[in-house]
Amino acid sequence: MPSTPHPPRPASRPRRAARQLRRTVGSRSDPLVRPVDRARGRALLAAALGLLLALLTATGAALLAHRLTDRHAAADRARLHRVEAVLLTDPRHAAAAAGRRAGGYGNRADVEAAWTSPDGQPRTGTLTVPRTARTGDTVTAWVDGAGAPADAPATPTGLVVDAVCTGLFALVGLTGLVGGGLALRLRVLDRRAELAWQRSWARLEPGWSGRTSHHRPGPGGPPET
Repeated sequence: MPSTPHPPRPASRPRRAARQLRRTVGSRSDPLVRPVDRARGRALLAAALGLLLALLTATGAALLAHRLTDRHAAADRARLHRVEAVLLTDPRHAAAAAGRRAGGYGNRADVEAAWTSPDGQPRTGTLTVPRTARTGDTVTAWVDGAGAPADAPATPTGLVVDAVCTGLFALVGLTGLVGGGLALRLRVLDRRAELAWQRSWARLEPGWSGRTSHHRPGPGGPPET
């Protein structure tokens, strides 16, 4: 009993993409592939390479940013000192006063505090602390060699987050440039293909539709009308 023929299995997407790439970028002897099709293939290939280059560039930017900020944070950790400061005012009152002036309330407030500088001298000044703190509480603060308040060095997690944001920003910007260039190139090629089609249609349509034979003059007589 003859077996029932099965329909051919469609090629997988990678195989179809590879075949299309060979047709558009490969041999120029294929009569089914127009020059504009090859130009489209080269544009897509260039865009793919551009995206790969954008990814590599963004990764390098993120690594470089992390290295620079980590070096800066290490310098801050070597320069600054951690001290224990005692709050002299209530953060709730300071936050409420700031909230009335700004039209809202924040999670942190500037309060007066007292601490001992690295050289052993007592110091007082303004520190930014959480609103949940109370007068008399002890908080950790960062000061420089003279005992003046300073921003805390960046944490390892913060450094990684900043580096990732830098890489993503670079990747989005470069991807936009590649996508915009590809869209512009494809638009030019589409316009070129449309003009070529119009020229070919104007040249072949009269013979294909028979209008040329209708107006062709007969032997010894005027053209048919």
